[in-house]
Amino acid sequence: MDRDLLEYAVELVEEAGGIAARRFTEAAPVRTADDGTTTPVEVEVERLLRTRIGARYPDDAVLGHEARPTAGTAERRWLLDPINGTSLFAQRVPTFNVLLAVEDAEGPAVAVAGYPMSDEVLYAGRGLGCWHSVAGRPVRQVRVNDHARLRGALVEMLNPLAWSEELLVTLHRELYLQPWTKGDVDLATGLADALVIAGQPMGYEDLAVLPLLVGEAGGRVTDLSGRDVLSGDGTVLASNGVLHDALLALVAGLPHGRDFAALRRDPAP
Repeated sequence: MDRDLLEYAVELVEEAGGIAARRFTEAAPVRTADDGTTTPVEVEVERLLRTRIGARYPDDAVLGHEARPTAGTAERRWLLDPINGTSLFAQRVPTFNVLLAVEDAEGPAVAVAGYPMSDEVLYAGRGLGCWHSVAGRPVRQVRVNDHARLRGALVEMLNPLAWSEELLVTLHRELYLQPWTKGDVDLATGLADALVIAGQPMGYEDLAVLPLLVGEAGGRVTDLSGRDVLSGDGTVLASNGVLHDALLALVAGLPHGRDFAALRRDPAP
């Protein structure tokens, strides 16, 4: 894997994160697009990323959120989520991030997740390990922990309001569940034992960073049925690897989500 490509991807995420951080406290009305909600900052950040990528790698394809896919002639594609957690950003919750991944003929090649409000970046390259950068501290290579006991394992959960009751209760009985903060960072640095995402399916651009960020840190990631996370059903089970099979067995056969939109329309039991 080209280390220069990884370093450039990190530079892009840091530049994009700088824009997002500066604009965080500004009025940022949310508009509805064909595929969901976005903010003007999200459009600005994606435009910057596309411009930078196109200038340096004009033959590469680009897939993002805010513009049509850009076709390429090279066997490489960039995947962008300029503001992952649009609603968090719009509501001034500082745990949104900037996601960037690169795929080539061999699969995932580069993955970067930047957290602008804490000035930190988690990044990985195929065969190059997983690295964590925090402003003012030395960059360090990170690894998942080796916690092997299922009961009481610390698991971060994303979007539990949209989980099925069966999934939530089953995990609650066996695990120590806590809300998602910086899930990929927490797993890769050993603070969390596993991550679970269920309910509303995640988009491909949101998932594209996970195989490398988790795998290069020594962990394992699938969907909740054990399939490859990039070709699965949009759910996520990421773990330190040691606990993975036990976690898959725990959720086997359980429904993953519920109709949260319908619940909001009719909250009466």
